[in-house]
Amino acid sequence: MKEKYTLTASQEDYLKQIYILAREHEEVRVTDVAKYLGLSKPSVNRAINTLKEDGFIVHEHYGTVKLTPKGEKAANNIYESYKVIRKFLIEVLEVDEETANLEADLMEHHLSKSTRKKWKKYLKKRKK
Repeated sequence: MKEKYTLTASQEDYLKQIYILAREHEEVRVTDVAKYLGLSKPSVNRAINTLKEDGFIVHEHYGTVKLTPKGEKAANNIYESYKVIRKFLIEVLEVDEETANLEADLMEHHLSKSTRKKWKKYLKKRKK
């Protein structure tokens, strides 16, 4: 039987940020995540521990933070939703980039995979 996890919006934000940082840097540490999210290290540590317990990341105390395959999949889905929403807001609705970034961050948590696929298809068709 497949395990189903429901992540909170906050947990999704952590996963997305770890995913983005891992693509840009060789190592990701708690301090990096805290800096980019504008949060305290203790807050990030609590969230990291929860994500670790749920099997989304691997983290040794004072070590690097790495996504597990499960975490990578979840983070990629979240990031893809963010990118699709952001692109739509900027290219179709002509929302300014700063507003699009903020609003895509809020909306990404509620977009189904099915809707994301349809949205991507729409944006591709629109380019032709």
